[in-house]
Amino acid sequence: MKKESIAIDMDGVVANVEVHFIDWYNEEYDANIIQDDLKGKSEDDAFPVPGIIKKYANTEGFFRTVPVMEGAVDAVKRLNESYEVYLVSAAMEFPRSLLEKRAWIEEHFPFIDWKHIVFCGDKSIVGTDYMIDDHTKNLDPFEGRKLLFDAFHNLEVSGYHRAGSWQEVLHFFEKES
Repeated sequence: MKKESIAIDMDGVVANVEVHFIDWYNEEYDANIIQDDLKGKSEDDAFPVPGIIKKYANTEGFFRTVPVMEGAVDAVKRLNESYEVYLVSAAMEFPRSLLEKRAWIEEHFPFIDWKHIVFCGDKSIVGTDYMIDDHTKNLDPFEGRKLLFDAFHNLEVSGYHRAGSWQEVLHFFEKES
């Protein structure tokens, strides 16, 4: 019997880019921004310096040094026992990130086979049974079951199954089986 499949986004879902952006910004600008300061803001309006997120995302070393989202490794490992798990990233927007993201996955998620890593430009090509993502633009065209992972930029969005942590993701899948 074929296992059901899950596409899991990287940035903002297994990779804690929110904290990483804050750390880089605070270091560069000697600021004291905290996660609560970003809540409800768009990515374009999150920081006082316009375009800073894209600047950091295009900076060598940024994606290689992103911290792992709390609970992600253990949760993905558990899901991988019962599902075909794919780590999926719209990495083509930041071509410099490709090698860094691959090395990051190998370090933090060594149990994910290279055949289950998908770097693309448009996630509408993903045909898994489930998708976990922090962006509705990726979930909207997806035809399977959708799970919106909480992020500062999507807290005011409604109409989706949501998860605020990896513990909540595991709970969602326990109810699904």
